[in-house]
Amino acid sequence: MDSDLRVGGKWRMRGVARGNAFTCHGEYTRIERPRLLEFTWNPSWQGETTESLVRFDLDEKDGVTIVRVTHSGLTPAARASHKGWPQVLSWLKAYSE
Repeated sequence: MDSDLRVGGKWRMRGVARGNAFTCHGEYTRIERPRLLEFTWNPSWQGETTESLVRFDLDEKDGVTIVRVTHSGLTPAARASHKGWPQVLSWLKAYSE
C-alpha cells in the first residue's frame, strides 16, 4: 500500500483476490487524530462507478477502542457487492490483539 497520510494526500493499494489482481485508490478528505479518518474509495473491480466515501470513527474508553466504519455514496449494485469490511475489521482486531 502507498499512502500520503494528510488531507489531500493520495493512497493506493494492490492485491489479488480469488486469483484476480485488483487496485483501489483514493484521497484522504478528513483526518482528526486520533478519532477520525475519512477517504474516497475507487476500486478497480467495479469498473466505471461513482466515487464513494469511507469513514472510520474511533472512540477509546478505558483502554478499549470502538471502531465504526461508514461507507457512503455507493450505487445499489456497488452496495450489494461490498462485503469486505467485516473481514477487514476482523484482520484489524486480530492484529491489535
